[in-house]
Amino acid sequence: MSTETSPATAADAETDTVAAPAVPSGPAAVVPRRSQVGRLAVTAIVVLLLDQLTKAVALLTLTPGVRVPVLGDLLGWQLIFNPGAAFSFGTGVTWVFTVVMAVVSSVVIVLARRVASPWWAVALGAILGGAMGNLVDRLARDPGFGIGHVVDFIDYGVFIGNVADIAIVGAAIGMVLLSLFGSTWDGAAPALVAAEEPAAEPVAETAEDAGEEPLAAEPAAAESDPDAAAAAGAAAERPVAETAEDDVTP
Repeated sequence: MSTETSPATAADAETDTVAAPAVPSGPAAVVPRRSQVGRLAVTAIVVLLLDQLTKAVALLTLTPGVRVPVLGDLLGWQLIFNPGAAFSFGTGVTWVFTVVMAVVSSVVIVLARRVASPWWAVALGAILGGAMGNLVDRLARDPGFGIGHVVDFIDYGVFIGNVADIAIVGAAIGMVLLSLFGSTWDGAAPALVAAEEPAAEPVAETAEDAGEEPLAAEPAAAESDPDAAAAAGAAAERPVAETAEDDVTP
């Protein structure tokens, strides 16, 4: 059984092989978008629960205004009720921070389904959990709804904060670092890089590349030299004549 492949089939196969675009790999590879809602939600819940739990412990064990040193003047416990923002800043505009925390929480919740990066999901979850932790204090604590004072108890010597503040500031630093390293929260940058990569152009295979001799060269040579064509015809007829003479019996 013959297994030879026709020149046209071989050329088509070679063209298809060369024309196939290369699949990008490494940092530029397109990773299928996957919702990170679960990761974001778990991070937010953990931060929120940890913030409220530590505040409850501080309310039970610490006396307002009395500092308990942990690392001398660098770190200690001191319970205060903060009407301002993170680390006790902006104490005169409590309602503004209530609105800001509510807006931040709403924006993160709306964008949660579009987050494609796991690291961005953790960072945004930490911001959401921290914002909601302080928002709970604004809404539920004295002196009233929307103007409640936030429980702060971690004394850094210069300012006093809580777990929610740490989560918000840490997540903000993390997002800056992610942006510097080219990571986007919705995965748009890798997809754009892959889309801009030009597709490989098909390379047509010639008869010379396939190792085949051109078929049209011989007729052209014969037409250009009539004497050579006549000599070739005579050479082709000579063996036949000699064979006929050999068959004659003397």
